[in-house]
Amino acid sequence: MKHEDDQWEKEIRKGPFATSPFTEDHKRKVLQQVQRIRIASSKEEEMSEMSPVESSLERSNSLSNSLREYTDTDTNAVKDKVQDKAKDASKVGPILQRHRKSRRGILVAGLSALVIAGGLFMWNWDDGQLAKPLMEQMNPASALLFTDHLNIDILTDQMKKNVAMTMRDDLGKQLRITKVQDLPVSGRIYVEAGQEKGADYAQIWLDAKTGNLREVQMKAEMQPSKLEHRYTRQIPSLLEGMGMIPTLQPVKVRRSVGMQQGKTEPTSYTVVDLREGDSYGEIIWRQDQAISITGELRPDQISQTEVAKAKRAIEVFSGKANFNLDDASRIKDDEIGEDSTFFSFSDNYFVKITEAKNGSRYMVGDSNDYGYPQINSPEQMEAYQDQLLNMDENLLRERVGPFVKNIFNVDLDDYRLHRDAEKIDTVTFERGAKDAFEVRYKEDGRITMITKVERKILIKYFK
Repeated sequence: MKHEDDQWEKEIRKGPFATSPFTEDHKRKVLQQVQRIRIASSKEEEMSEMSPVESSLERSNSLSNSLREYTDTDTNAVKDKVQDKAKDASKVGPILQRHRKSRRGILVAGLSALVIAGGLFMWNWDDGQLAKPLMEQMNPASALLFTDHLNIDILTDQMKKNVAMTMRDDLGKQLRITKVQDLPVSGRIYVEAGQEKGADYAQIWLDAKTGNLREVQMKAEMQPSKLEHRYTRQIPSLLEGMGMIPTLQPVKVRRSVGMQQGKTEPTSYTVVDLREGDSYGEIIWRQDQAISITGELRPDQISQTEVAKAKRAIEVFSGKANFNLDDASRIKDDEIGEDSTFFSFSDNYFVKITEAKNGSRYMVGDSNDYGYPQINSPEQMEAYQDQLLNMDENLLRERVGPFVKNIFNVDLDDYRLHRDAEKIDTVTFERGAKDAFEVRYKEDGRITMITKVERKILIKYFK
């Protein structure tokens, strides 16, 4: 889906600075030029308040000061020339003087606005927005918030700048600093902001000597309207490309930022919940790259062949009939390398089909809550765990075998049972290294999930 903002960015990039990044040196030069224009504009305003003669004399004095720097032997001659110029200037009519001043004022104001707008545009364009205040760009520490009576003397200007920029650029909002502590043993300065049990919280460790970041842990919730444009403009096309509903809108935004010791840059994760009516979705970004997309599939993107197969599997699994498809969604997670399609049926039954880097999985499950037995003592808990861990193998084969034969056309007798003490309610029937069935059950032997696992064997060749 094409956006006007994307087209605008392409047009802008066709300019003379199409491939040239706007560097820190460029920023400095822009600010210097803005400062010169402000000084010049201020002088013009002062001179506009003078009479025509005073204004001309002021310019003449400036000229005489300039000439004095280059004249060592004939100072009186220079003064005479300056005074003659002042006399000539006093003869100019006041209407003409006002006209010249008006033109100069308009020119200065217009040039100032163009320089500021152009400089800030290039400065902020990589972020996809133009909303950062000029003062905060010049002095990021000015945006810091502190609780009352907090001793901040141990924070150097560099430390304040790094804290402010980390919150602004990585977290997306400034949190009020509630604690500053010197840690002399580790050579660090500790800064804490927000509330630990709240939605917004930050812990930042700085190098006591350099003021650089040493470690960062931050989290925050944002209003959907505050989500940066570089994220919002991606949403429709990301959903469209996944076969999902592209008109979903952000309803909740969460962000976490972390940097472990030894790293030089923080890593941010942005999670955006999407809704439109009963339709839903979620996108997760690492930095500015979308790594996980979840959402409801459009009707034209649902495979009726897969739905029919899933419905049959549910009927065999449950022993019931006449199931209706309630929902079809997709989850693509590039970070773990999985792409899953999820079919939800009536009566809380589901099928999940997953393609992964290391193989595939076909899961059939029952998500109904059947509760747990009442346990009143450690002895009862131990007995319950033993019952799950030592579930009768013949009972499991009797209940799983017909399903496996009917749906996947394999004989469970060809598979060996494997138990895992870490998963007391799950066993695995394995046949070699490539093929297996994972089975989850309750204490009474009720089967709640069966997953067919096909593993890819990676063969390494050595010379």
